[in-house]
Amino acid sequence: MIPRYSRPEMVKIWEPENKFRIWFEIEAHACDAQAELGVIPKEAAKAVWERGNFEIDRIDEIERETKHDVIAFLTNLAEYVGDEARFVHQGMTSSDVLDTCLAVQLTQASDLLLKDLDALLAAIKRRAFEYKMTPTVGRSHGIHAEPVTFGIKLAGYYAEFARNKARLEAARAEIATCAISGAVGTFANIDPRVEEHVAEKLGLKPEPVSTQVIPRDRHAMFFATLGVIASSIERLATEIRHLQRTEVREAEEYFSPGQKGSSAMPHKRNPVLTENLTGLARLVRSAVVPAMENVALWHERDISHSSVERMIGPDATVTLDFALARLTGVIDKLLVYPEGMQANLDQLGGLIHSQRVLLALTQAGMSREDAYKAVQRNAMPVWLEGKDFLELLKSDSEVKAHLDDAALESLFDLGYHTKHVGTIFKRVFGEE
Repeated sequence: MIPRYSRPEMVKIWEPENKFRIWFEIEAHACDAQAELGVIPKEAAKAVWERGNFEIDRIDEIERETKHDVIAFLTNLAEYVGDEARFVHQGMTSSDVLDTCLAVQLTQASDLLLKDLDALLAAIKRRAFEYKMTPTVGRSHGIHAEPVTFGIKLAGYYAEFARNKARLEAARAEIATCAISGAVGTFANIDPRVEEHVAEKLGLKPEPVSTQVIPRDRHAMFFATLGVIASSIERLATEIRHLQRTEVREAEEYFSPGQKGSSAMPHKRNPVLTENLTGLARLVRSAVVPAMENVALWHERDISHSSVERMIGPDATVTLDFALARLTGVIDKLLVYPEGMQANLDQLGGLIHSQRVLLALTQAGMSREDAYKAVQRNAMPVWLEGKDFLELLKSDSEVKAHLDDAALESLFDLGYHTKHVGTIFKRVFGEE
């Protein structure tokens, strides 16, 4: 997590000030519930809210001696609250504070990421409609296949990121649980109603069964979801990188005035943002396996997960937040070249219509095997010698026996391939 790839709002979620503020609220809300149950004096709960405070440097100083962050926090809190502090943390264990806090931080991070996805979806949708009917070549295995539209390409990415938004909403709901259940999760020294109260105040749900920790399958699913979103970012970034290649030149990242592409070659316009996004996606995905490995803890709890989560929580969410914002900017300013798309459509002398010729021959009475051979033998000279596909077909006696010149010419209509674009858009975007 470095400033170069960080945005302030997400960074604040993981700063000590926010973490300790959440810790304080967990303890204070717990005191309120304990007071209502008659376990501690109401004056003590009131004192926690009125006088409770903390100082990050002082907590760090105490922790250097205690080697325990929660005890250091509670000690510092007691220095502000005074004698009533003896009623704080009644029946609780450190994980009640740590795990509930992490749940709050991950939900806060989720809310920012969901806003990021909304912004990205809006940008993709705008550009998809802008190029809804702009023809471009579809490729499989990196080889020209059949025509599509650039709008359809973008609609596919919109649908993917819409699925990612739904996944993140589900992951947010799954991670938003609270555990205030005591040393091994049995509520032996604290009433379950305290957990219910704290959960309600923090916008969480009580964890049905916590040992000493919230089960880590929840966290594994959360970080796996972030990994999937990162992979979708990389897929779109990789497409743009391919389209910007000199040999393709169908679209490219915006190149601002004064921008430089190379220290050695002044002509360069490199896809640096999407290459950067590919790298950032790798970093987000690197959190997934450690999160999976955190699921299997010893007995009711060990702390092998702790060091992992202290790193992957901030790193994965901060990096993904930055990546989504960067991708939104790339899409918003993406330079699109319809002329280049048309030139590439024309590059192979009409071979993009080969399937339609194949089907027409079968409809005209030729077996599929013979039709395939006939189309392929006329296609190969186009590949190897740059000849014109339609003219070759017109001069092929076997093909002409089934299709006259007018019929063949009708099969080379680009509009044939775009007749269902509206249907696809309606499926993706609904009625517009």
